[in-house]
Amino acid sequence: MFFQFFDELRAARIPVTLKEYLALMHALDEGVIDMKIDDFYYLARTALVKDERNLDRFDQVFGHVFKGLEGLDGSIIAQIPEEWLKALTERFLSDEEKKMIEKAGGWDKLMEQLKERIEEQKKRHEKGNKAIGTGGTSPYGNGGYNPEGVRIGQDKSRHGRAIKVWDKREYKNLDDSVELGTRNIKVALRRLRKWARQGAETELDVDGTIKDTANKGYLDLRLVPERHNTVKVLLFFDIGGSMDAHIKLCEELFSAAKTEFKHMDFYYFHNCLYESVWKDNRRRHNEKIDTWDVLHKYPKDYKVIFVGDATMSPYEVTYPGGSVEHWNEEPGAIWLDRVTQTFEHCVWLNPVAEKHWEYTPSIGLMQQLFQSRMFPLTLGGLDGAMRELNR
Repeated sequence: MFFQFFDELRAARIPVTLKEYLALMHALDEGVIDMKIDDFYYLARTALVKDERNLDRFDQVFGHVFKGLEGLDGSIIAQIPEEWLKALTERFLSDEEKKMIEKAGGWDKLMEQLKERIEEQKKRHEKGNKAIGTGGTSPYGNGGYNPEGVRIGQDKSRHGRAIKVWDKREYKNLDDSVELGTRNIKVALRRLRKWARQGAETELDVDGTIKDTANKGYLDLRLVPERHNTVKVLLFFDIGGSMDAHIKLCEELFSAAKTEFKHMDFYYFHNCLYESVWKDNRRRHNEKIDTWDVLHKYPKDYKVIFVGDATMSPYEVTYPGGSVEHWNEEPGAIWLDRVTQTFEHCVWLNPVAEKHWEYTPSIGLMQQLFQSRMFPLTLGGLDGAMRELNR
């Protein structure tokens, strides 16, 4: 069964490796969980699912393998095996409740009648005592009362008297267009990595040790520097005005980036990049930094990320003096072009939903300046931006 589980996860295009499967088997051998299906579910999900977008498919495969549900190719239909239902009675019902079921003709009789009702009933029924419906005393349905019945299609219990809850479980794919939380941002930012061994030699080099020991005939330990992510990131945050609605999301992105990247620096701007930026919004009028100094300070291997809604008057991008806060001698488009010419890898992250971009001319201008390297600030958009920066 475990091999079938592994094969079906792979068939469902969930990227599960043999190493992860063996880790799950090792955890079971070590007895890290009790032999309960719920405990095994969470252990398997933790060991095998690396991306939250695969959780729904994992649930479906798990249900198919371990609970007898339909596979992924069709809609999931609530089919309740008789043996499973009988097992539930032994586990959850008291002796008194079991006797009440027997008075109604027994479990088999109840389920047989339900099958007949399903085959006979062609329309909705309400406040009856026989058909599947709502608000009545029938043993089948919801919203009514019966001392021993099958609850169908109700979101929660009312009287606590149903001997079985029979509902179709609907799965919905996780949407990669939803806004991000800090944890999801961290996961996406981890795609932007370039590993290198730098610094003191503190990590055991297993291959080198084996090779030297085999050649010399005695144990010769070899050490190598620890691997570090050497990616360098430069962030530019649009702040104020229409960006006030996106402060929380920008804070989460900023927090995640500080955690994930050892070499990271940031600056603020408003609406469009001009001749100066700043690092402290409370002192932005007194402690401005020349944009030219920023362009000359950082090497060309830095990955540059602009974060802003790009929502402004087109004149702020294309004309001198277009800024709403000061007289800019040169258009913002010139400064943005200088950034993209200086740094090879640049992207723009936009917190505005992508479906609204076409209605804002300034967003179209920014897309042209960044050669269509603008991405929505969503899970899917951030993944795309990280792949672009990794080129």
